[in-house]
Parts: sequence; C-alpha cells; structure tokens
Amino acid sequence: MAESIEPRREIVLDDVHLTLLGTAHVSRVSADQVKKLVQTENFDAIAVELCRSRFNALMDPKSLSQMDLFSVIRQNRVYMVVANLALSAYQQRLADQFGIEPGSEQRTALRLAKERDLPVMLIDREIGITLKRISASLGWWKRYGLFAGLVSAMVTSEEVTEDEVERLKEGDVLETTFAEFASDRRDLYVPLIEERDQYMAAKLRREAARIGAHRVLAVVGVGHMKGIAESLESERSDPAVVLERLEEIPPPSRWPQVLAWGLLALIMAGFAYGFAISPSFGFDLLVSWALITGGLSALGTLLAAGHPLTIVSAFLAAPLTTLNPTLGAGMVTGAVELYLRKPSVGDFSRLRADVSSWRGWWRNRVSRVLLVFLLSTLGAAIGTYVAGFHVAGQLLHSGS
Repeated sequence: MAESIEPRREIVLDDVHLTLLGTAHVSRVSADQVKKLVQTENFDAIAVELCRSRFNALMDPKSLSQMDLFSVIRQNRVYMVVANLALSAYQQRLADQFGIEPGSEQRTALRLAKERDLPVMLIDREIGITLKRISASLGWWKRYGLFAGLVSAMVTSEEVTEDEVERLKEGDVLETTFAEFASDRRDLYVPLIEERDQYMAAKLRREAARIGAHRVLAVVGVGHMKGIAESLESERSDPAVVLERLEEIPPPSRWPQVLAWGLLALIMAGFAYGFAISPSFGFDLLVSWALITGGLSALGTLLAAGHPLTIVSAFLAAPLTTLNPTLGAGMVTGAVELYLRKPSVGDFSRLRADVSSWRGWWRNRVSRVLLVFLLSTLGAAIGTYVAGFHVAGQLLHSGS
C-alpha cells in the first residue's frame, strides 16, 4: 500500500517561522520525510514530540537500569512504573511483529540535529504528569479497570491488529493504548490529546523565544497537528502560565481517605465492642482479622512468586497495615523482596523484553518485585473487606 507524503503546516509567529510536520510513529516514510526536510531546508532548531523521560527511554534503553526500586516503592510510584512498562511492552510487540520500532522519525530528527549541531526542543508534557492527570479525570472504578485492562492487553500473546497499526498512524502509542479501554472517550481525550496539544504549542513558543530560533521544524504526530496549530494561532497568554497550569497535578479526591478512615473507625469500634462482650471474644475477633488479612496478603505474595520470607512478611504485616490507611502491605513486601532478591544488571537490561509476556513478569526480578507489591496489596485489600464482614457477622450473631 503506497503511503502519501506526510502533511505539513507553516505558521509564522512574530519573527519565528514554524514548520509542523505531521508524522506516523510507525512509518518509515515519516523518517525519510524528516531527513529530506532537514537536508533541504535551513532550520536553526528542531522540536520533537517527546518529554525528557521518553527521550531518555528512546535514546538510551539502558536508562531503566538506573531505576531506584526502593524509591519507587517508598514513594508509592509502582502503579506508574507498571503502566510505563506496559506501554514499553506494547512497543516491543510492534517491533517483534512488524519490525517497526515506534519513534523512528523522532530518532532521525534527533540524529540529524546532533550532526548539524542544532538545538533540540523536547516539547511534550512529562508522561508521568499526563498519566496522573488521566487518573484524576477518571472515577476510581474506571481508573483501576483501565489499569488492569492496560496491563493485561500489553502482555497478551495475540498479535497487534492492522486496525491498531492504522490508529498508530494517526496518533501515538499513548492514545492508541488508552483508547482500547475507555467506553467514554471524553474523559481521556482532554488530558491525553487536547491538553498535550496546548502544552506543545506553549512549549514551542517558549523554547523558540528562549534560544532565539527563527526557523523551527516541529516533528509531531499527525493527530496532534490540528490542535497544535489552532493553539499556536489563537493562544496569546504567557506560555509559562499555560505550561504551569497544564503541569499541575490535581489534588486527590478526599473520599477514598474519608472512606478508609471511616472503615477503620468502624473496625476498631467492632473490636472494642467485642472486648466489652468478653475478652476472649474480642481476642477471637483479632485473631480472625489477622488470619484473614494476613492470609490473603500472603496468598497474593505467593501468586507473585515471592521469596518464602517475603510471604511470611506479608502474613505478619497485613494485619497491621490494613489498620493504617497511610501504609500498605505492598510497601513492606516489596522492600523485603527487593532486599532478599536484588535484581542484577541483566534483569534491568532484559526488563522491556521480559514484560512483553506473562511469564517474563515472573521471571525478571525487577518486574517480580512490582508484582509482589501489587498482589500483596490486592490480597490485603480484599482481606480487609472479608475480615470486616466476618467481624460484623460475629458481632451481630453474638447480639442475637
């Protein structure tokens, strides 16, 4: 099938001439078009649709080896890391199936900029901020459903369909991936596309002024061209103000914390009432709580193939962490697993390839630490509700 020449749009802002080149992230033609433009036209700066994190991952795949897993666990960034790994796994599937490495046109632009000693502008918003703003735009149920669907789809053994590849020619990996799991696209469209269009336009304006560029080539996904162009032509606000607004992380909803502390208050009141009935009855309730929460958290750790001592730590930690909404069982089990089974350099170097299959998640020590965190946390969470209903049932039975 013949591919057409990638669309371009010329925009003049004061003394800056911007050339927007719409590219497909899985098209070799796009890389050729970038090369042709840079070689035949006189640009003094090149902008690419990348943030610093994606730039590092694109140019230095070994950057994953610099990840501090202890910090990831301590700062509760495991879900963000897993989502990023899932996206990397999707890219790996594309590369394995079609021999296409997404982002070839961006690599070409960066290589040519380096050869010609041209300044490079990384104009996309940090992927972590985008993912957090996506999460904030969704209800908690859809948020966890999206996360689970994303991970399960990324490690499936099924081949990438032609329809998915066609969508990638109109957008990017982020857009195509998240589109698969949203019944209501509006709550994803705003943070995923509309905001990023505005952000990239503002970043182009700010960076061109900062480095004094007069002729800029911006290599962006064809699906972003219209939004970026409209924002460039209509937005007159200070770009720094626009960027600050779009980088802001929405505060988390208070309802989960209110519900968590409310549930804790009910559970503690139940224990107190049980001890008021009789010390032995109250003790039995505590033992039931420990066995259920600890047992299910240990089961989750076992399913993650955690170290035997990690399984024991899950059993001991969950009864206590489930009574403290600020601390999760996964923080304990993840740290213990990491201490007992330190990942090697090889684990980090193979991480992207390993997470493209279910078996690889368990085989690689890095991803297995993340699995231990996730499954032990899930087990403890389920145990909290199971044990809570058990305690309530025992109390009701004792009063009848």
